[in-house]
Amino acid sequence: MRRSVFASALRVAQRWRDAHAASYRVPPVVPFGHATGRPPRILYLCPDSPTPSGGVRVIYRHVDLLNELGFAAAVVHSRRGFRAHWFDNTTTVVAAADVVATTDDVLVVPELYGAHLSRLQDGPRLVLFNQGAYYTFSGLRVEEAAALRKAPVEAILTISEDSLQMLRSVFEDTPVHYVRSVLDGAIFHPPDDVRGRRRIAYVTTRRDVERHHLLSMLESRGRLSGWDRVGVEGLSERHVAEALRSSAIFLSFSALDGFGLPPAEAMACGCYVVGFHGQGGKEYFDPAYCRTIADADLLAFTRAVEESAAAYDRDPEQFSAAGWQASRTVLERYHLAGLREDLLAFYATLGLEPVGGRRDSGTSDRGLRFTGWRG
Repeated sequence: MRRSVFASALRVAQRWRDAHAASYRVPPVVPFGHATGRPPRILYLCPDSPTPSGGVRVIYRHVDLLNELGFAAAVVHSRRGFRAHWFDNTTTVVAAADVVATTDDVLVVPELYGAHLSRLQDGPRLVLFNQGAYYTFSGLRVEEAAALRKAPVEAILTISEDSLQMLRSVFEDTPVHYVRSVLDGAIFHPPDDVRGRRRIAYVTTRRDVERHHLLSMLESRGRLSGWDRVGVEGLSERHVAEALRSSAIFLSFSALDGFGLPPAEAMACGCYVVGFHGQGGKEYFDPAYCRTIADADLLAFTRAVEESAAAYDRDPEQFSAAGWQASRTVLERYHLAGLREDLLAFYATLGLEPVGGRRDSGTSDRGLRFTGWRG
């Protein structure tokens, strides 16, 4: 009887999670209108995510840079007044109900809304912003997958070499372009002193089962005496960086990620990263400064963490040299200037050029409603 009740409760909980996930994949409803002759605008649809999300951070950064470059761009949320609050921003944000998108405009649609692309026909030009290629078909039945090929998408934008190759192989008739991710070196950088960092950090939003097993194995073996473990969850961008700077080792539980921001941020902060690259991280996981573990090999993962901790205890400065190399490498590759050039090059392929010089990305929401966003 108890087992039956427990199983029933699990089914109810799973149905609730499925329903919540499905609702999260419904895009903001933007009214469509006819061309007005004004310069095209670039509208990034974005979920109203109340918790920290790397994908949301990337969308905000794109809009900031596009406005600085001289485009008219905005983040479009469903709820009026909503704004991501866990990182500092004055990004141009509008509510879907306060925008009328015309056939001259470009609507940038995250891949999580892929199942609803058919709703967006006969409106603005569509770009699919696929930050997570392995979630492209999320929310679709297998027999519905072919419908994506017929969707009126003009181009696909993605953020890693792995995703670029995957998407080009699937959507052979649609141009797929790469724009780099960004690590803000003013926030994510190594500490001044490498000593006193006997901490192991990890995020708590990936691979619950493997993470539980690994941490339990480490605890049971008892070879990390004096080392603290730090689960990073729900923190602001600056607090994440502080937690990473105070840690010598970062455990990567990446799984089928488009890019894998947490281990890259850890590298930028001078951590020695041990773990899974999650496919998207293949382009920056390098044995010269981190330790890649074969997917799901928890025994190798356990031994690598213990060996890394022992190496730090023997000589913190020598051990930390690899973390400093990792930081230099990722910060030199994933920077704002490079993303600016990537965005300019991509939107040029759509025939869009900056107009009117540099714009103020801090324009208030209230002002936007009276400067042409309604068609």
